[in-house]
Amino acid sequence: MSDDPLTADPLRAWLGKATDPESADTRLFAKLIAARDARDELALLGLQAHAWHALLARHFGRASLAPLPLAVIPSEHASFVHALHALLVANASGTVHPDDAQCLATIIAHACLRPDHLWRDLGLAGRDEVTWMLTRYFPVLVARNVDNLRWKKFLAAQCALSLGLQPGPAPGCPGCEDYGYCFPGQR
Repeated sequence: MSDDPLTADPLRAWLGKATDPESADTRLFAKLIAARDARDELALLGLQAHAWHALLARHFGRASLAPLPLAVIPSEHASFVHALHALLVANASGTVHPDDAQCLATIIAHACLRPDHLWRDLGLAGRDEVTWMLTRYFPVLVARNVDNLRWKKFLAAQCALSLGLQPGPAPGCPGCEDYGYCFPGQR
């Protein structure tokens, strides 16, 4: 990290590149990107080059169009990522930019491959931020979470049900400290 205060804090740095730093959507994407950028893990966002460049153009007009390292999805998880992405996009709100919904669906689907709570995998401050994000972008899905399940568990269950399968854990769930709580007897 640099001694420059703007680059020492990745969130501040991304907001400094923002076209409209007061936009709630821009602030959300700045948080998501900064969380991965702070660890030199931008590839974990899962975005393809064209989507990355379009996202930067929409929200971070002052950012350089540096190449994004490509994410490699383990082959055994590719169908989950594609199915969850499709489910999210199919339930996207008509009030958000469709390309933002596509990008967010990609970021969420890839975050579900990691072994922690979804809010931590996304680099957000807690469950409330995930709830806000999902309510803004995918409100129909949020309304279905009547049992107040943890978001990663809920999204994995909805994904399985959309494919006619029995609900089960997301690929990253077994590595989480609370796996036994969410899926008792499955260790």
